[in-house]
Amino acid sequence: MHYIGLDLAWGEKKPTGVAVIDADGRLLHVSSQTDDASIVTVLSAYAEGPCLVGVDAPLIVTNPTGNRPCEKALNQDYRAFQAGAHPSNTGKPEFSNQPRGARLSAAMGLDMDPHSTAQRRAIEVYPHPATIALFHLGRTLKYKQRAGRTATDLRLALLQLMHLVETLKSAQPPIRVVDHQGWRDLFAQVEAAQRKSELRRVEDQVDAVICAYVAMYAQMRPDDTTIYGDFETGYIVTPSLPQDHEPSTDPHPSIDSPARQAVRLFEEQRPAILGVTDAYTDLVTAMLDDAGINYLSVSGRTKSVASFAVKAHRRV
Repeated sequence: MHYIGLDLAWGEKKPTGVAVIDADGRLLHVSSQTDDASIVTVLSAYAEGPCLVGVDAPLIVTNPTGNRPCEKALNQDYRAFQAGAHPSNTGKPEFSNQPRGARLSAAMGLDMDPHSTAQRRAIEVYPHPATIALFHLGRTLKYKQRAGRTATDLRLALLQLMHLVETLKSAQPPIRVVDHQGWRDLFAQVEAAQRKSELRRVEDQVDAVICAYVAMYAQMRPDDTTIYGDFETGYIVTPSLPQDHEPSTDPHPSIDSPARQAVRLFEEQRPAILGVTDAYTDLVTAMLDDAGINYLSVSGRTKSVASFAVKAHRRV
């Protein structure tokens, strides 16, 4: 069984994130594709057998204006978390005929009914509310390009999201990403990024990994999954919002909050801290050697910026 994530772009010239995990939660593939043909080709090895594809894009759109019923229902739960859905309707060119997600699902022979028991299926998912529910966030992480967000802000938020995805190795079901070279390459690209365009190349692929995990979660934990809407008018599948979970009390969280300032300071000082870590490791090693004490090894590790950001933003 393969769980596939597609962070689907509106057009075939823009990048689409693609990710695949297996039944044990191991990341098998992550990449960026463009047109429908390239997506179908790269997924051919994974979607021929049993599979569930989580698509971050509308699969079913029938309303001529406004929001779909599923978007209205999801927004009631997630708008306060800044994770509401954008309106989809047939008045928009991308949905006036068959939505791209539905076209791709048909090309791969996937059943789009969220209640289907078919072995090869596709469902619509949405990463933003999924991250709120999975990670108990008070607000969505601001890793998407918007006015007023700097490249540093976007990089720190994306690193924080990637670190949170890595913590899912202990979740039920688990997903294991750190052993995959492609994921490690993406992490390194984000850490080194200086321009927003460099981050844009990565975020779609990270979203695709989340989409694949949501598909797996929905399959393995149906009682903890919510389906907003229906097959007739459109639907969105996401992990259920915990009943006791509340949004951040600050309606306008500052981009210069104390936590974010601390993360920026840590990022600036981390190169020097790496040197201090090495110096202390050498010091402890020398002390043990001088004392004639047998030991297996001495190692030290400086916390990553992403890990520091998660702890800095953690709510007590």
